Amino acid sequence: MFTGIDEVDWASLGHAYGPADDVPALLRGLASSDPAEREIALDGMYGSVHHQGDVYDSTLACIPFLLELVATPEVQDRGCIIELLTSIGGIDLGGDDELDELDPDDEEFEDAANYAMASAAVAAGADVFLELVGDGDREVRLAAPGALASLHGDPARVLALLRERLTVETDTEVRLALVEAVGRIALRYESLRDEIVDWLGWLMGAAQDPALRLAALTQLARCAPARLPGDVVATVTGLLAQLREAPGRAPDVHARELRDLMDLMDLMDPVAPRPPSPTLLGQLRELREEQRAGRGTAWTDDLLRTLHSALDDRVEDRIALVTAQLRSPDWGQRADAVWMCGGLVRTWRGAYDEVVRLVGAQLADPEPRLREAAVAWLEGLFEVARPAADALAATVAAHPAPWALDGADGRCGDGRSGGGSGSGGLGSGRSGSGRPGPGNALLALTRTGDARAVPVLAQALEQPELNRRLTYAITHLGEDGAPLVPALRHRLGALRLDDDLSEEAGPLLLALAHLGAAEALPEVLRVLRGAPAFRREWVVESSLRALTAFGPAAREAVGDLRALLEDGSVTVVSSAARALWSVAGDAGAVLPKLRALLLAPDAGHRREAAWAVGAMGPAGAAAVPELRACLVAPSVWLRVDAAVALCRVTGEVREEEALPVLVAAWRENRHTRVEIAECLAELGPAPAEAAVLLRAELARSRRHNVSEGSSGDHDVHHDEKLLALCRRALGHSGA
Repeated sequence: MFTGIDEVDWASLGHAYGPADDVPALLRGLASSDPAEREIALDGMYGSVHHQGDVYDSTLACIPFLLELVATPEVQDRGCIIELLTSIGGIDLGGDDELDELDPDDEEFEDAANYAMASAAVAAGADVFLELVGDGDREVRLAAPGALASLHGDPARVLALLRERLTVETDTEVRLALVEAVGRIALRYESLRDEIVDWLGWLMGAAQDPALRLAALTQLARCAPARLPGDVVATVTGLLAQLREAPGRAPDVHARELRDLMDLMDLMDPVAPRPPSPTLLGQLRELREEQRAGRGTAWTDDLLRTLHSALDDRVEDRIALVTAQLRSPDWGQRADAVWMCGGLVRTWRGAYDEVVRLVGAQLADPEPRLREAAVAWLEGLFEVARPAADALAATVAAHPAPWALDGADGRCGDGRSGGGSGSGGLGSGRSGSGRPGPGNALLALTRTGDARAVPVLAQALEQPELNRRLTYAITHLGEDGAPLVPALRHRLGALRLDDDLSEEAGPLLLALAHLGAAEALPEVLRVLRGAPAFRREWVVESSLRALTAFGPAAREAVGDLRALLEDGSVTVVSSAARALWSVAGDAGAVLPKLRALLLAPDAGHRREAAWAVGAMGPAGAAAVPELRACLVAPSVWLRVDAAVALCRVTGEVREEEALPVLVAAWRENRHTRVEIAECLAELGPAPAEAAVLLRAELARSRRHNVSEGSSGDHDVHHDEKLLALCRRALGHSGA
C-alpha cells in the first residue's frame, strides 16, 4: 500500500488549515491496527482534507490511496473510508456545464473544477466497490451500495448487482442499504426510473420482511409518490406493528445492558473512568449510541424520516402517520415521532391539536429521553402548544423547583451573574449537557399564555438566579401576568447599576412594558437615570419602551425625556420622542426631531423615526412629506415602515400611495408580511388588492418564513401570528 505516497509534494498542496504535509500520516493512520489511531486519522481527514465537504488539491491527491485502502481486506474500518470517498466524489454539479459559466480566474471556478475532478477520479476507480457488496465486513457491505449508486458510471450494471445481492443478503440493515441505493439510482437516472418503480412496487407486495417492505415503500415515496397506496398510513402503521412483534427485534438492548455494566465498572473503579472520545467523529458516534441504547429496530427512524421527507406537502398523511407513531407502545417510535414533528410543524401549517396533545402525553413517560424530546419540541410552539397545556402544567407542578437551571446560561441574577445574549441562548434552562431542564416545561407553559404558570413564575422571580427566557416569556401571559408585577419591580429595583445591567434589566423592563405596570415607574426611572456607559443605549431604549407603555401615568419622566431628545444616539432620540408623545402628547417637541431623522442618510435611523411617527397617528401629519419620500427608498424595510406609518397617520391604506408599496413588499420579501398584515388588520377593511394577498396567504400550506437549512425559536409563533392577522384583516371587510 501507499506506493508513491512519498513522491507527492504534499507541502505544496493545501487543505483547510494550510499546507498538507500532515496528510501522509493521516492516510497511514487509516490503515493502523490501533482503533484510536484510525479514528483520529479519519477525524483529521474530515476536519482538514475534506473540511465541511470542500475538495482541495490535497483531497484529489488522496483519492488513489483511499481507493487502495478500501480494496485491501486487511484494512479495518473500510466502511468509513468508503463513506469518505462517497462524500468526496459525490458532489453533483447538476450536469449543466457550470464550469463553462464560471470565470476561470474566479475562486468559484477552482472549487467547481476540484469537485468535478474529484467526481471523475472516484468514478474512474469505482469498480472497486463492485466487489465489496458481498464483503465479509458488514460495515463495508453497508457503505458499498450507496457508493455504487452515487459514483459508478454504469447504473444498469449496478442496479442488476444490487437486486441480485438482495436475494442472498441476510443482514437487515444491509438489505435496507441495498434498497435505498436502488432508490438513489432511480432519482439520478430517469431512464431506469420506471423499471425501478415497478420493482419497488413488486417488492412491497412480495417481500416477507416488514422492514424490507417499509424500505420499498419509502423509496417509492421518493421516486414516484403518485404510486403510493391510498392507505399509506395504515400500511406503514401495520408494518411498524409487525416490526415490533418480529422475533429477535431487540439486538440493541444489549447496548443498554453493556452501558449499565460499564457504569457499574466505573463505580467499582472510580479512579479509571472512561474518557470521552477526543475526536468529533467519536463524540458523534457516542451520542448516536446513547440515543439508540435500548432501541430494538433503531434504524426505523431513518426510514420514517426519509418517508416523511418524501411525503413533503401531503400534510394530512404526515399528521396521520406521526399520530399513529405517537400512539405506538414502542417508546423509541414515539421519540422518533416527536423529532419528526419538528420539521413537519415548523414547515407546514395544519391541524395539529391532536399531535400536540399526544406529544404532551409523553411528558409522563418513564423514559427520560422521550420526555426531553417532548418538552424541547413543545417549548418552540407557543400558542400551538395549548392542547398540551394540562400535561405541561402537571409536569411543572410535579417538580420541586421547576424553574431550576442546571447550566449557567440564560441567568438573570442580582447583577453579579454572568452575561449571555439578551434573549437567552439555547442552553438557557438546560443542563450542562444541552438537554432540556425542568425550566423548559415552565417556559413552554408560559409561552402558551396559561395562567397556571403565574404562581410558579412568581417563585422563580424570587430565586437568586433566573432564566431570562422565562422572563421574556411573561409577555405572552397578557393580563394574567399582572400578579407578577410586584416581583418584577423588586427584582428590577435590586439590580446593581453596573456593566451587567443591560443583560439583567432587559427582560424585566420588557415584561413590565407589556403589563403596562405604571406603578413600576420609580424602578424604571432608577435604571434610566443610572444606566452605565457600557451598553447604555440598549438599557435606555428598554426603559423608554416601558415609559411609552405607561403613557400619561409616567409624567414624572417628562424632564428626562426632553433631555434625551438631545442625546447623540439616533436610537435614543427616536425612542425618547415616542415616549414623550405617549406620556405628554407634546407633538411640538417631538415632530421636528422625527422629521429631521426621516431625512437621515442611514436607512435604519429613518426606520426608527418612521415607527415613532406612526405611533403618533393623525398628530404626526406634519411628517407626511418625509414619509412619502421614504416610499421610494432602496431598502424594502424602510419602504414598508414608511408606508405603515403613513397609513397610521392618515388613518387609511390609500390606494394611490401606501398600498402599492405594501403589496410590492409583500411579494418581494415574505418576512415583511407580519408587519403589513398588522397594519391592514388595524385599519381595515383591507383594500381589494390587499385582500387577494391575504386570502392567498391563508390558502398556503407552507409557512411563510421557512428557510432551508435554518430555523428560529419563534418561527412557528410568527407564522401563526401572520395567519391570525390575515383573518382579522379580512374579517373587517367580511371577506
